[in-house]
Amino acid sequence: MDSFLEPFRKSILIKVLLFLAMLFYNFVLNAQVDTNSALFKTLKSKDSIIFKRAFNNCEVEKISPIIADNFEFYHDVGGIQNKAEFIDTIKKNLCTNPGNNTRQLVANSLEVYQLNNNGVIYGAIQKGKHTFQQKQKGVLKLLELQILHTFGFLKIRFGN
Repeated sequence: MDSFLEPFRKSILIKVLLFLAMLFYNFVLNAQVDTNSALFKTLKSKDSIIFKRAFNNCEVEKISPIIADNFEFYHDVGGIQNKAEFIDTIKKNLCTNPGNNTRQLVANSLEVYQLNNNGVIYGAIQKGKHTFQQKQKGVLKLLELQILHTFGFLKIRFGN
């Protein structure tokens, strides 16, 4: 086995090519869209509607128009929910006491990765960090067990 690897150990060309391949691979894996792109701005806006308007302010009617009918939500506690179950959970849990729970996106943590198929955008992965606060004795405080979450959303566009 050592004799097989010997040419690779001594060749500077092989090492440079391997380095370039790893650099290219890293670039492909971290192909985040620009924060000024239309895709980034659109997803950030939708994130704001879901969390600032619906989660924080209980304006649940704002969610339905921006969520697909075949929506699936995978929650670490509640399990898999469809669109109706997701909206119903917000109404029954968060909106029974509006203003008691707050979600905040951590500044500059939002990342968007465009998904392409032969040059055609078919979806995106949205990733970021957020905190949750809960009102305790009239003051919003970070939840002790959930100080900082990393989240991810896969958004796939079908048709127009």
